[in-house]
Amino acid sequence: MNADTQNLLRSLPSVSALLEQEEVRDWLSGLPRSTVVAALQTALTEARQTILDGKSNGGLDVHDLLRRCEEEIVRRSTPSLRRVINATGVVLHTGLGRAPLCDSAIEAIVEAASGYCNLEFDLSSGQRGQRRDHIANVLTTITGAEAATVVNNNAAATVLILGTFAAGREAIVSRGQLIEIGGSFRLPDIMRASGATLREVGTTNRTRLSDYEKAIGENTAMLLRVHTSNYRVVGFTAEVGIDELVGLARKRNLIAVDDLGSGVLFDPKEVGLPDEPNVKASLAAGADLVCFSGDKLLGGPQCGIILGKKSLIAQIESNPLMRAFRVDKMTLLALEATLRHYHDTEDALVSVPTLSMLKATPDELANRARSLQEQLQEALPGEHFYVCSDVGFAGGGSMPGQELPTVVVQWRPAGESVDAVMAALRQAETPVVARVRDETICFDLRTIRPVDIEPLVSSVGATMWQDEDEPRDGIALPIL
Repeated sequence: MNADTQNLLRSLPSVSALLEQEEVRDWLSGLPRSTVVAALQTALTEARQTILDGKSNGGLDVHDLLRRCEEEIVRRSTPSLRRVINATGVVLHTGLGRAPLCDSAIEAIVEAASGYCNLEFDLSSGQRGQRRDHIANVLTTITGAEAATVVNNNAAATVLILGTFAAGREAIVSRGQLIEIGGSFRLPDIMRASGATLREVGTTNRTRLSDYEKAIGENTAMLLRVHTSNYRVVGFTAEVGIDELVGLARKRNLIAVDDLGSGVLFDPKEVGLPDEPNVKASLAAGADLVCFSGDKLLGGPQCGIILGKKSLIAQIESNPLMRAFRVDKMTLLALEATLRHYHDTEDALVSVPTLSMLKATPDELANRARSLQEQLQEALPGEHFYVCSDVGFAGGGSMPGQELPTVVVQWRPAGESVDAVMAALRQAETPVVARVRDETICFDLRTIRPVDIEPLVSSVGATMWQDEDEPRDGIALPIL
């Protein structure tokens, strides 16, 4: 280490000296002392490393250190899991938490979870109750199922069904339905983990009822249909409907299970949406058990819903793994509030954000896009924003390959690269995740809610704030 480096290191102030700075004393009036001290220590450590790396360019003054400290305080004070504006046009964006909750679900969580609630307490008898009772009645009323239960996701529902009824035995599945979804969830692996033996029949593109019949043996427990949620096999194809599988299962004294993946509680075609397997139709066809996700086309919180025969649901709830897969009070509160909108389909289509986004027409989106374009243009008069037609997607393993006509506001930033601005948007006080098309940033109105408009405009405006000499108002402002 040369003398210049040693002198620079000795010139760095101590934490105690920095604590006497007026700006730091202001921070201490509103932040825990431990947070400020830790941020100062981090800033000094970074400064020392800058000097040791020979990148100090003659030294670091107190202003540089306090700026680094301010950035560290903002980082430490910002939650890791936070609200994000989804401007991608992908309605059920898995990376962004899939379905946004409806207002009544949020209100239910805030009201009941802010104190105690009767999660496992029967208010009528004063005795211990069952958490599943809060949701079972509304599910059976809406769907017509004999019984219902809820677990933490649809993968857990599949594991419980297989483990309860097919452990050590065979479950027959079409080769065309051996799905793999995000996170390396593979049906054969799940079946193996549950203790069930996979018996695959047919070919990738064509499976007939006779294929199932020929595969049934003494060790067969179940006929399982799995919805190909995130892909489609098209062309020269054939598959067996749930009604045919149910008929064969009855004939051979087997259980017929329909794993619907996303699952909807009404006919999507009636409101102009692409076709998806219908929960009520599957139950009406006689499926013994039906399972699907709560955070996809249902539009609720992440969970797995199992409907079916009362005796079979009782066996599932007696499975020791049920406790490992059960849901918490927040999930139950949000799910019950969401499901209550399904007593009236029209109410659900308006009140459940996922459904209102999916059914929004291009004309509706165009009106909102023009309003957003005007606000963005006013916020950044030196930039140019354009309203254009485009396509979006349902996402989340739903309606695969089905494009949704949409409207976007396009922006090609002047003087900045698209990648740099996209990165700045993600680091804004309210992060914005958009998509890029033809070297322009696209804000898709299908997934931008009215409540998102003001913070979106603010975040876009913040990406153009580059004057380091401009005074900053405390640590609430984003550091760009």
